[in-house]
Amino acid sequence: MEKEKIKGIIEAILFSTGRVVKIRELMMILELSSDEIINIIGDIQKDYEEENRGLEIVRVEDGYQLASKKEYYEYLYPAFDKRQMPTLSQASLETLAIIAYNQRTTKADIDSIRGVDSSATIYKLLEYNLIIQAGKADLPGKPMTYKVTEEFMKMFGLKSLKNLPELPKYKLDSNRQIVIDDLTDNQNSEESIAQEPSENNNEPSDLDVQESSERNEDINNGIKVEGE
Repeated sequence: MEKEKIKGIIEAILFSTGRVVKIRELMMILELSSDEIINIIGDIQKDYEEENRGLEIVRVEDGYQLASKKEYYEYLYPAFDKRQMPTLSQASLETLAIIAYNQRTTKADIDSIRGVDSSATIYKLLEYNLIIQAGKADLPGKPMTYKVTEEFMKMFGLKSLKNLPELPKYKLDSNRQIVIDDLTDNQNSEESIAQEPSENNNEPSDLDVQESSERNEDINNGIKVEGE
């Protein structure tokens, strides 16, 4: 089958399904290897970029989806039932971060970390399809666990959860307050530099003290001689 026809088939599949299509699905349909699928989709992505298209093919973990470019979102939402673009509050972002870095976390875990009840926030994130229920935890009461969705990955431009920023190292100080290691290291470094003696300080050296003592002794001897 010609490469251009394969590109057209893949584009049609991604457009028609409106979801993330796994690479293994495309392999079965087109009878091609994963490397061939990835290379062909890479060519389609280049075509879209060169033609400045309003669409793009995004990689989401082990699949691809056809999506509109992010810079056009503000023009798209008014066309869909006059709905407003969903915005995430600080509480929503905090909850999302906790779930993203701790897949299959429970509401109790989230409440403990945030220090407040997160029921409303979790409900809103479920409504936005940014998180889903991930089964019950093997804990007393069998609480429900949560994990982020592919929609979350697309919204934040992540190919995999491995692409999440690395969390800073922290420790607890004497007051049981969280202290970021990077900040304390920088502070200690600045303090050590401030404590280093300056090359131009005015404190006398041992050699200066010795020379001064010898000069004083010569002066005293000279006074005694004159007195005699």
